[in-house]
Amino acid sequence: MTGFGKHIVELPNKKITIEIKSLNSKNLDLNARMPSQYREKELQLRNLISKNMVRGKVDFSLYVEITGEETSASVNAPVVKKYMEQLKAIPETGRKDDVELLKMAIRLPDALQTERDEIDEDEFKTIENGVEKALVEINQYRSDEGNALEKDFRARIENLKALLEEVIQLDPERIEGVKERLQKAISELKENVDENRFEQELIYYLEKYDITEEKIRLENHLDYFEESLNSEDSNGKKLGFIGQEIGREINTIGSKSNYAPMQKVVVQMKDELEKIKEQLLNVL
Repeated sequence: MTGFGKHIVELPNKKITIEIKSLNSKNLDLNARMPSQYREKELQLRNLISKNMVRGKVDFSLYVEITGEETSASVNAPVVKKYMEQLKAIPETGRKDDVELLKMAIRLPDALQTERDEIDEDEFKTIENGVEKALVEINQYRSDEGNALEKDFRARIENLKALLEEVIQLDPERIEGVKERLQKAISELKENVDENRFEQELIYYLEKYDITEEKIRLENHLDYFEESLNSEDSNGKKLGFIGQEIGREINTIGSKSNYAPMQKVVVQMKDELEKIKEQLLNVL
């Protein structure tokens, strides 16, 4: 399920921006980006996020902006001096002045050395609180999207029920059509037909095309889908299974219908179900 949460932590000498984004995914796929000095706390932050987000492709980012005068990086003077001496010894660069050589040397490896700061526990606690606030925001975002999805599901289930009612209304016409086609086919043969045998064949074909069980099961599945929407538990997978069963009954009705008006209704039912299945990917 898609979502976005953000929180900014203001400290005396730095500003920390926490962002959490999520996209659809069947499982939890968490990617974390943060400065190296916070890596030792990454597992704790991952556990905190995992407890609050069951699934989704989640990107967690922690950005640090130094706002004070403190910095953990310093010039490695002996290394820079050695680089400049070596650059002077090269004919192509030896003619450059010291300022140009310094610009070149400062960009070379190890010219800057970074002192690794220990993470202050109070600072980390503040970051944890910031992550929790960002999680509240993203989960609210996802909850709002879920409410919109629920309304859409209910509307489409009602559409399917209305289409099923059309199928039920068309069924007697369809059966009469099957009888008429069989009788017409027999009359065109211009043969005397054993009435008992004809009745047996007619019963066979009517049983073959009978969709009474499919109509009952489909109605039950649609009701069960609505009941599951009312559940307080996370039920995305359950709704997915019910959706599969709904599709199975619709497909069977379509294959048995052998009647153009009913097949048109079945196509509409498949279209509604397909839209439900697409949105089910967003449900936990």
